Amino acid sequence: MTSISTLVLASPADILAAVPYLLGFHPRDSLVVAVFSGGVLRVTTRWDLPIEPDALDPLTALLRREPVTTAVLAGYGPAALVTPAIDAASRLLREAGIEIVEALRADAGRYWSYVCAQADCCPPEGTPYDPVSGRVAAEAVLHGLVALPDRRSLACSVEPYGGLVRVAMGQATRRVTAETRTLLTAADRPDEAAAAFVSSGLARVRAAIDRYDSGGRLTDEEAARLGLDLMVVRVRDEAWALIDHGDAHVALWRDLTRRLEPRFVAPAASLLAAATWHGGDCALAGLALERALAADPAYSMANLLCQALRHLLPPDAMRQRMPTPDELDAQMGPPRMSWLVPLLARLGDEPSLLAG
Repeated sequence: MTSISTLVLASPADILAAVPYLLGFHPRDSLVVAVFSGGVLRVTTRWDLPIEPDALDPLTALLRREPVTTAVLAGYGPAALVTPAIDAASRLLREAGIEIVEALRADAGRYWSYVCAQADCCPPEGTPYDPVSGRVAAEAVLHGLVALPDRRSLACSVEPYGGLVRVAMGQATRRVTAETRTLLTAADRPDEAAAAFVSSGLARVRAAIDRYDSGGRLTDEEAARLGLDLMVVRVRDEAWALIDHGDAHVALWRDLTRRLEPRFVAPAASLLAAATWHGGDCALAGLALERALAADPAYSMANLLCQALRHLLPPDAMRQRMPTPDELDAQMGPPRMSWLVPLLARLGDEPSLLAG
């Protein structure tokens, strides 16, 4: 996954051209704050305008926690919306001893600087800029970065498929769930059946990542089967532990988030959030979490990631605490049928029917 840090930003227009690629979409009526440590981008975050009274509190906590040295602010919209937000964020940053390299307002193809007061370079009528066809935008696209027209367009990229795709996926899901229900409920040795199911699920996770890494895609039945696998926490955590900067993880979990039936979507959507957050795409991570929590408001992984995003934690903070697959085995021990209770609840079976 390519970082925006590969781009050279030499002017206010360059900064404004880069922001949509940091967010994944062109913002409107927004405050964007990007903070740096020694020239390295740490966190980029966005607030809707007008901001709520306590909306910037997570920024204060971030500045206390991270070794931030400089910041760039960009507000999008009319001055009446943007200026109070820029003033509030600037005050917090200065109180924390953070240098504000640039603070800008952009609206209707022009920008104004809150830092520069020289009329020759920052005239009162604003400076025209092109966020779409300039050098930075061209380089960002060359690096594989994407900026959709607005947040709604980004949300559409994680919404469920419809039409014939949804019909075919529904049919595949019914076949796989019926087969899996029969397999697990008819087992003479429940824990052995659970161990075999988990082992196959772990293998399917790794095979799916390899498939998407090579540009392939799961069939409907393979996708449905993997969706059932992820209902088992040990299998889901394997997928979580394997997330790196490779594009395959985002491609795989986005595809499953869009294809799986609603009752099976929470794990895949949470993994999509983890993968996009790991790559610095907090906007897409937030939208993926909306999908996960719409499917299962109590899903613990989704709620954990929501808290991390809300408090502006950097991905490394959680990544460093994530156990490896070997550590997961040591912590959880051998598979038991009780691990499969969440799956069987989704299949319509009563957990009390199972031993183990």
